Amino acid sequence: MKFAPEHIKEILLTIPQSNFNVVKLTEEAEKLSSYYLNAKIVGESSFADTQHIAIATIQQVVLLVSWNFKHIVNYNKIRLYNSINLKYGYKILEIRSPRDITNEK
Repeated sequence: MKFAPEHIKEILLTIPQSNFNVVKLTEEAEKLSSYYLNAKIVGESSFADTQHIAIATIQQVVLLVSWNFKHIVNYNKIRLYNSINLKYGYKILEIRSPRDITNEK
C-alpha cells in the first residue's frame, strides 16, 4: 500500500477491520513460492512478492489487487505464476490493478 495514492489509502481506512483476514506464511506457501523462484518468474530479490502470490493462491482469494506492476500486476508474470499454480494443482489466481476495480485513472 506504500505506493498507493493518498485517496486510495484513505478509502482502505474506511473498510472495517472485521472485513480483513490475517493469514500467515505456511510451509505450503513457502514451497509454492520456491516453485515460482525456481521457474525464474522473478529473481531472488522479489522473494517477498512470490510469498504474497503463494499465500493468496493457497488461501484461494477471489482477487488479488496490487500496485506492484513490475513483479505482480504484469500480464506475462501473471501467466507464469498461474502456469505454476496449475502444474502443482492450484487454481488460477486473478490478479488486477486497483485501477481495474475503481474509477482511478
